[in-house]
Amino acid sequence: MFRSALHSFARRGLFLFASFRPPIVSLVAVLSAGWLLGACTPTYDWRTIMNNDNGYTVDLPAKPTTDQRKIDIGGTPMDMSMQIAEADGAVFAVGTVMLPSDDPQVQRIALDFLRSGLAHNLGTAPSAHATEIPLAAGGEVQGLEMTFSGKAGPKQETRTMHARLVAKGRHVYQAAVIASKEPPPEQVEQFFGSFKLY
Repeated sequence: MFRSALHSFARRGLFLFASFRPPIVSLVAVLSAGWLLGACTPTYDWRTIMNNDNGYTVDLPAKPTTDQRKIDIGGTPMDMSMQIAEADGAVFAVGTVMLPSDDPQVQRIALDFLRSGLAHNLGTAPSAHATEIPLAAGGEVQGLEMTFSGKAGPKQETRTMHARLVAKGRHVYQAAVIASKEPPPEQVEQFFGSFKLY
């Protein structure tokens, strides 16, 4: 029952920004109801997910759910897909935006859209710095690592979020961990350390 409620809520709220007013990014919507962080969430059961359609591999702590919607970025409709897994009161997610081209300016616009949306949802500016995102074949691409702490949802409950944003080719990626309290650092590292692009 809890899982079906989560799926239903995620499908309604996940792409909240698709109809779009100011930038609102979907991941925080997944946790905007307090009951999502109940004690009935499973413990960590890591498995490697290879997403060949969107060009990444990542370890997730439970079997993921998926969704896909059209979103509007800078007046251009784009597809965004997401894989989400929940464990121990935290949500681990990877969102992928398919860009109309690999133009660096288009990449920047999409990255700015996601970054400002995350900040808007938590009502706070992130602590941010450049980071290297590994490639599955070796090497890295430069991305952005951010940490947020703020209030979200109708009850304005405290949330923490760790997120990484990166562009490669015609994809922009948003990997994030969201929770009501700081997750164990080794679990956060398992997720981000396993996130690799093709």
